[in-house]
Amino acid sequence: MSRSINVMETATKLKDLTVEEFKTLISDTMRESLEDILEDFTALSSKEYLTSIREAREDYKHGRVKSLEEIDV
Repeated sequence: MSRSINVMETATKLKDLTVEEFKTLISDTMRESLEDILEDFTALSSKEYLTSIREAREDYKHGRVKSLEEIDV
């Protein structure tokens, strides 16, 4: 859940925040970052997940892939 933040836009808006709004902003950002880290840790701790990544890379390397147009959605 990474967010792209325009630094100049954020800098101008930060001065308009109340202390409570700023605390909430920091808290929400930290919570999202920790959730991302936990999700990555959980995924990378799974043998099945790591095996699927290896297999997918091998498939890609050997051209066993389909374009988005070829996939019937």
